[in-house]
Amino acid sequence: MDILKKYGLCMPDILLPAAEMQAVKTGDNKKAAAMSKEPSAWAVVACDQYTQDRAYWEKAARIAEGKPSAMHIILPEIYLNELSQAEKEKAAVSIQNKMKDYLTGGVFAPPINGCIYVERTTAYGRLRKGLVAAIDLEEYEWKKGTKAKIRATEATIVSRIPPRIAIRKNAPLEIPHIMLLVNDKEHSFIEKIGEIVKAESRPLYDVELMMGAGRIIGRKVSSGDALSHMEKALASIAAENTDSDGNVFMFAVGDGNHSLATAKAVWDELKKNCGGIEQNGSISIPQNLENHPARYALVEIVNLYDEGLTFEPIHRIVFEENARPLVSFVQSKLGGTLEICGSENELIKRVASSAGKTAVFGFASAQDGFLSLSVELDCLAVSAFQPVLDMLIEQKCENGCVNTGNKELLDYIHGAEDVLRLARDKDKTAVLLPPIEKYSFFATIEKYGSLPRKSFSMGEASEKRFYFECRRLEKKRNA
Repeated sequence: MDILKKYGLCMPDILLPAAEMQAVKTGDNKKAAAMSKEPSAWAVVACDQYTQDRAYWEKAARIAEGKPSAMHIILPEIYLNELSQAEKEKAAVSIQNKMKDYLTGGVFAPPINGCIYVERTTAYGRLRKGLVAAIDLEEYEWKKGTKAKIRATEATIVSRIPPRIAIRKNAPLEIPHIMLLVNDKEHSFIEKIGEIVKAESRPLYDVELMMGAGRIIGRKVSSGDALSHMEKALASIAAENTDSDGNVFMFAVGDGNHSLATAKAVWDELKKNCGGIEQNGSISIPQNLENHPARYALVEIVNLYDEGLTFEPIHRIVFEENARPLVSFVQSKLGGTLEICGSENELIKRVASSAGKTAVFGFASAQDGFLSLSVELDCLAVSAFQPVLDMLIEQKCENGCVNTGNKELLDYIHGAEDVLRLARDKDKTAVLLPPIEKYSFFATIEKYGSLPRKSFSMGEASEKRFYFECRRLEKKRNA
């Protein structure tokens, strides 16, 4: 749709699981469908969650066993460090073959041409609203200093891209967990579209999510009224987010930075292989690829100001390390005041007390108990802390202090309770990061560029986006 192109958007053809749509259609019984507590086997949480919780993914696999499910066409990150390169390649082929089976086996209903307005109720009782649409990867860039319409918020962990590329580059479809943020203080875009489509139509799907993660309802956005309002709202948002040089900052990547970077890498490779010319950091689009499906990526757009959207810090678990030496190293670089806490709850409260320029970091290990470090900073806490942590780990590896094998010395954990639970084991230290202020994000990214990797989480682990909608990545043979 031409009116969307100038904002980096595209009207997609969305594939939805037929069984989930049928469950809504069969009841005139919309109420019965909404009351149903049978969780969906199709919808699965984002692959980068629960990276230290094998039991979660084993339970998800049991729920999905023998049924069409997103579980069979993703690769949870918890398994990445355990698989050899050959095993990763085998998993990628298996996923691609399963996608083909789903496309030919009647798993999907006929495609929906249009966006989808989504309402997600989480296990915490929060209601988050979103718009599923496709973005033009020509308008997205993850590299620091970019002035693209769609920008990354966090640095990219390069090692996490190749396994995703292996799946996407030969995949016949995509199933995303990417969420973009829009800076819409007036609630004029997604929320208003929701009001329009809720008055016009019944849901396309209405399902309970597995393991108590809440519920998701989706409605088609394609009427004249909804699209007319969309154009006006996007124009207003673009005007509000244009800098003095005329650069428009439409969307920031809130979740799925690596998935979107992967989609961009695959698209760039396709252009290059088909004769695209690289110049000034970009690759021209060969004429025969102008409208190729791989040019686009399916995402959910969420308003930064949505009351149901919370920003949480992503904590760290450091392996082969205890709390006191870790705190000493951090204190030697950042300074600060060290205090001993008597319990997990006291530590959590101490970290939560961070305010203004005072950032409080929490450290916990089985050997050294609970420690807090209060530091005066003039930047986002994670921006100061992550480089110090990287320095420590680099030194440990260079000095041969640990035998890492294929094991990472650092992982990123959503939820204070989860990271503290992991630290109860020997030679592990949990690091609790201070709360995040979400409303300064667009200004921060505009001024400083992307933040350190894994700086924040949009909600708790169970609140993350669940895989649901799909889109073809193959060009139609008759096109």
